[in-house]
Amino acid sequence: MAPSLKGRVAVVTGASRGIGLGIARELVERGAKVCVTARNAEPLAEAVRELGGPDHAIAVAGKADDPAHQAETVARTIETFGRLDHLVNNTGINPVYGPVLDVSTEQAAKILGVNLLAPIAWTKLAYDAWMREHGGAVVNVASLAGLRAAPGLGMYAVSKAALIHLTAQLGFELAPGIRVNAVAPAIVKTRFAEALYDGREERVAAAYPLGRLGVPQDVAGAVAFLLSEESAWITGQTLTLDGGVSLVGGL
Repeated sequence: MAPSLKGRVAVVTGASRGIGLGIARELVERGAKVCVTARNAEPLAEAVRELGGPDHAIAVAGKADDPAHQAETVARTIETFGRLDHLVNNTGINPVYGPVLDVSTEQAAKILGVNLLAPIAWTKLAYDAWMREHGGAVVNVASLAGLRAAPGLGMYAVSKAALIHLTAQLGFELAPGIRVNAVAPAIVKTRFAEALYDGREERVAAAYPLGRLGVPQDVAGAVAFLLSEESAWITGQTLTLDGGVSLVGGL
């Protein structure tokens, strides 16, 4: 029986589709109420309908690295549901494919702003608004690219490596009341990762010992576990979700 999250409330960033929506769906199915965020209001509204409507989910549209959006989201979540037990920092961007040295300073700053600095800001807001007094759990969605050199993923990989270390640092700093963990997926079949497998999925998947690429549910189940009491003695850790590909030197 899956660990229950009944009575819990979570914010999931970047949750209008893909991994984020999969995580939100899993949390609702386990009894939690969620606030989902993303840039565009229309797909967020559809996500809320899919999650069961306003009794189960609300949405706040905005950019993940916008302080005003961050503050509004946390405030509305607590106003609507009365608490904020969990934060899932899922939003990530990778606007530049190629080596680190080919990325402009402005592009690098944007990647780090969304993939690293925004999770810090979201965590601080959740901490100040609820978790400092009541406890909680945070999960950061990193990447296998943050654990090993990744051809073409350049600054994205660097940002995810930093997010993994941030997870360990916050796991130490926020204990004992707040647990902070991360997941590091390999290729998951979403629009975000489509360029890595489109038109050659069978060939790419052949490198994975488990014989397939990931799907959002693979990540969602792991995130729900790390938020639940089943992982009450786990903090500062990064769980690799890769179908075994790292065992054979792949990514």
